[in-house]
Amino acid sequence: MSEATIDAKSGVMPPLLEQTPEAPKEGHLVEGTVSAIGRARVYVDLFPFGTGLIYGREYMNARDVLRKVSVGDTIGAKVVTPENEDGYIELSLKEARQALIWADAEEAVKRGTVMSLEVKEANKGGLIIDWQGIQGFLPASQLSSEHYPRVADGDKDKILTALGGLVGKHLSVIMITADQKEHKLIFSEKGLQEKEEKEEKVGRYQVGETVEGEVTGAVDFGVFVKIEQGLEGLVHISELDWGLVEDTRALYKVGDRVKVKVIEVKDDKISLSIKQLKENPWTEAGRTYKKEQLVDAVVIKYNKHGALASIQEGVAGLVHVSDFENEAALRATLSLGNVYKFKIMLFEPAEQRMTLSYKEANPKK
Repeated sequence: MSEATIDAKSGVMPPLLEQTPEAPKEGHLVEGTVSAIGRARVYVDLFPFGTGLIYGREYMNARDVLRKVSVGDTIGAKVVTPENEDGYIELSLKEARQALIWADAEEAVKRGTVMSLEVKEANKGGLIIDWQGIQGFLPASQLSSEHYPRVADGDKDKILTALGGLVGKHLSVIMITADQKEHKLIFSEKGLQEKEEKEEKVGRYQVGETVEGEVTGAVDFGVFVKIEQGLEGLVHISELDWGLVEDTRALYKVGDRVKVKVIEVKDDKISLSIKQLKENPWTEAGRTYKKEQLVDAVVIKYNKHGALASIQEGVAGLVHVSDFENEAALRATLSLGNVYKFKIMLFEPAEQRMTLSYKEANPKK
């Protein structure tokens, strides 16, 4: 492959993703091999779907790159028209490059990627920054304390003068908004400062450490706990209790003081556990129960495989629907909240796995 392969940053693009599994449609990103070069047009073999064509305005928009292309090069492009009147698949190199750039932007927002970018212009609201040929905006409110314009009387002309002093300088920023439809990029320097401060705080904690904190919020997937000013950690619902947790809000409320164990420290995030500070009930169950033992258990939940029944707090096993004629029969026989006799068919406390049989414990029913 020659140097003409196209890259999203330089205008030369790498091979695009995987082969298209279906016939190309408008907006699809495709890749193919340059099969011929004509006057102001490039033909691309898009086997097995036909021949792509870059010409007219699309050729002019990407002519600087296309002049470097040779027959046999692999290039990527975006489908503009799946089939024109001559049977060609019309392609756009510029739009494909734009699509990849915006995909990079969305990934940068997601990852909180730190980038050093030059300030191009200033206005009364903030700074204009260029990223991969796209103009972005850094609002004055998102500047770090070092660069924020301190103007006592709030005079807009003075603010503009202060911001103008940053033109030509490189600032370390993160991208906080990437909206391709609105063609909008928003940057933050303050967000980076806060991120670094949070990483520093998180770095002071060690996995396995026990700390005390305050519940600041309960959501469907867990509970947030503040362990120091400006630092919250998440206790995922699976780490709240050894037993089945249906409603986090029923267990904890905002303002509750709790002890938590640090189970993961990564970048500026910290993950916590409450249940790991309690004895694992499966350990005790391993000393009390054994396979083929008859036990009393309360039905606590239905699921797609059958029902869950608990033999003690935090220790539940599956009663498979195959014990019954069908799911309706299972639910008619086993009511939520009621206690029934079961036989333990599988018991692996170290793996926290257990299956129970209603049919084996109640052969005449």
